[in-house]
Amino acid sequence: MAKITLVDDDENIVTSVSLALESHGHAVKAYYDGAAGLAALENEPPDLAILDVKMPRMDGMEVLRRLRRSSDLPVIILTSKDDEIDEILGFNLGADDYIHKPFSQRLLIERVKAVLRRSGIEGEENGVNGAAAAADASARAIKRGKLTLDPARHDCLWEGRPVKLTVTEFLLLQALAQRPGFVKSRDNLMDAAYDDQVYVDDRTIDSHIKRMRKKFREVDPEFDAIETLYGVGYRYRET
Repeated sequence: MAKITLVDDDENIVTSVSLALESHGHAVKAYYDGAAGLAALENEPPDLAILDVKMPRMDGMEVLRRLRRSSDLPVIILTSKDDEIDEILGFNLGADDYIHKPFSQRLLIERVKAVLRRSGIEGEENGVNGAAAAADASARAIKRGKLTLDPARHDCLWEGRPVKLTVTEFLLLQALAQRPGFVKSRDNLMDAAYDDQVYVDDRTIDSHIKRMRKKFREVDPEFDAIETLYGVGYRYRET
C-alpha cells in the first residue's frame, strides 16, 4: 500500500509499530538512529516517514530540518516529551503530524491513513482510478496572479519559480487561493488540510502559515499574498 520508513531507537516501539503497519499492508523499513535514518530517507525516499525525536547520533528534529532542505515527503513526528515547545518546533520545521508517546496502535494507523490520504497515496490504494484522479486534479489547477498551483503534480510556482511545499502546506494554500479575498477561519483551514479523525489546534495552522510565508519570501522577499486577519483567520490576496 505505502512505503514507510520508521526511525526510532526503541526496539519495542519499532517492533510494535512495524507489525501494526505491516498488518495494514504497508512496507516498513526501520532504522535505529537519526543519521542512518536520514541517509535512508535521502537515498530511498518512501511515501511517509515516522521519526522519533530523541535518538542517538542525530535527533528527529535535526533529521527533519535536514530532510526539508531537499524533500517535501510527509513526516509524522513521535515524541515522549510533554513540552509543547517541541510540538511547535516540529510543525515549524515542516512536520505533517505529531503523536505523543505512549499512543495506541489504532491512533497511529488513523494518523498514517490521514497523512497518506492528504498526499494522494491512499486514494490509489482504495481503488480510485489513478488516471481519472490525475485528470480531475489537473482540471483544478489554480492560477492566481503570480501563483500557479498544480495539484496533479504537487507543483507550486511563484512568478514561474518553484516553491517546495509539504502536503499540508499545499492543501492550506490551495484552500486559500481557491477564493481570493474571502476569509478562511482556522477551522475552515483545518477541515481543508486534515481528516476528521485528526485534531489540531490553532497554533498548528499558524505554524504552517508562518513556514509557508518564509518559503515564498525566499523566492520573493516582497511576498505578502497571505494576509492575517487577527481573531478571524487568513485570506489570499491576489497580486
